[in-house]
Amino acid sequence: MMMKVIRHQHVRILGKAEMTKIPIFGFIYRKGAVLVDRGNAKNRSDSIKNLIYFLGRKISVFICPEGTFNMTHKPLKNFYDGAFRIAIETQEPIRPILFLDTYDRLNYHSIFSLNPGKCRAVYLAETSTEGLVIDDLAMLREKIYRQMEDGLKRYNASWIK
Repeated sequence: MMMKVIRHQHVRILGKAEMTKIPIFGFIYRKGAVLVDRGNAKNRSDSIKNLIYFLGRKISVFICPEGTFNMTHKPLKNFYDGAFRIAIETQEPIRPILFLDTYDRLNYHSIFSLNPGKCRAVYLAETSTEGLVIDDLAMLREKIYRQMEDGLKRYNASWIK
């Protein structure tokens, strides 16, 4: 769904390395994702460098700031700093996208829960990082978190109770 809603010809997704182990899907996934082994500090650092490399070449990057599936009925999990650090360091804007039906299309319990149905996506207002410095990271992370949380509630994301 991510590739479908991003209307840029060139995009790279930050994705978990373990997803490459899924038959057939893993082969395709490896071709379009910047892989990260979250248990390996050097690999995490290399992944960040790769994302910055792509941004420098005007290739969009897609990062899920929660880092993994939200297994709660709350709108969002806490965000990690990486996406916001990259945005500030490169002075690239953040363009949040909400996926409102992912829980229904592919539940975190099993890859075999994938099923057809509506897949709503909502583009939120772009946030500039121009002039921001690393000391602004927490403020930026919180701003985007609130913007996304409010949007998920407003548009009735399917998993929120």
